[in-house]
Amino acid sequence: MFFGPPRRFWVIGPILLAFVQVVGTFGASRGQPEARDPDVFAVLLALAGPLSLYALRRRPRTVLLFVTAVTSVYVASGYAFGPIFASFVAAAVVNVARSRRTEAWTAVGVLLVMAVVGRLLILDHGWSWGFFAGVVAWALLVLAAGELVRLNRARMIEYRRARTEERRREAGEERLRIARELHDVVAHHMSLIHVQAGVALHLVDRKPEQVETALETIKDASKEALTELRALIGVLRAEGEQAPRAPVARLEALDELADRASHAGVTTTVDVTGDLADVPAAVGTAAYRIVQEAVTNVVRHSGATRARIVVDVGAHDLDVTVTDDGRGPGNAGREDATHEGTGLRGMRERASALGGSIELTEAASGGARLHTRLPLGGVS
Repeated sequence: MFFGPPRRFWVIGPILLAFVQVVGTFGASRGQPEARDPDVFAVLLALAGPLSLYALRRRPRTVLLFVTAVTSVYVASGYAFGPIFASFVAAAVVNVARSRRTEAWTAVGVLLVMAVVGRLLILDHGWSWGFFAGVVAWALLVLAAGELVRLNRARMIEYRRARTEERRREAGEERLRIARELHDVVAHHMSLIHVQAGVALHLVDRKPEQVETALETIKDASKEALTELRALIGVLRAEGEQAPRAPVARLEALDELADRASHAGVTTTVDVTGDLADVPAAVGTAAYRIVQEAVTNVVRHSGATRARIVVDVGAHDLDVTVTDDGRGPGNAGREDATHEGTGLRGMRERASALGGSIELTEAASGGARLHTRLPLGGVS
């Protein structure tokens, strides 16, 4: 392939070509006794073309012009036709490959005319349709080779561009995934810590015996937050592992999540229908994170006293519903569909990535109802 040849090719190639042209010129003269015998000038012309190819990558148009002139002088001098055209072919092909068709076609046309004129006037040969057809076929072959190289080069450029875009997209998706994980871990646990710290400060003088419960909740929440953060940092640091580690986030841990919310002042219950073992790991992790964010919003914004988490494992879908008896999704302080905060946007992104959906509506009790549906199929 022309695109991206090894660097040594550009160093060794012109040297080998110079050797072929010089030796080939003497060999061609033996088969063309009517041509002028090669001399020092012929050798210099045979060397000039290949040596100019060292500048072909940086100045392809200039090199093509130079090689065309050198080859034309060689033909006009009456020397034998032969490998002298090799350096011209290389320059013409590279120019076509670089989409400089006009220059390449013009150079090929000039050399074609020179070859015909050289045969008729300089070598004093008569007109030959066979010779003319052969020269035209040779010229078309050179241009066709250049077009093939150009198409191959264009495909390679497009392939590299597509690979670059794919890597950029994958990097963006990974950053988004990490951002969601950090938000879910930090926001949930820090919200509980903030609420319980406020409760402890409020009760420290009035009901000091209840401060211990608040402090225990703070301790548990901070411990779990540190555990999940360490696990997430481990994912970022790990390289070349067979199976990457991931923060602990599974539906089986919903009872612990409900207990922490209850300690924060929102009595939370969990109802599960179906077998959680049938839920793929990716779906279970996404569902847990969605519920975690929903419970965080209930604790922080809803003013609710009770919340309920309902999980239904169906044959094809996982349905998860979180309801509360708070102010509802349309009231101030709540993230709603008209002004999505980072949490709700992250929940929608998690569901969408798995082909699922999120719906935030008013609950029958007057609070908020968050319903998530995630397909169980198509997830590896």
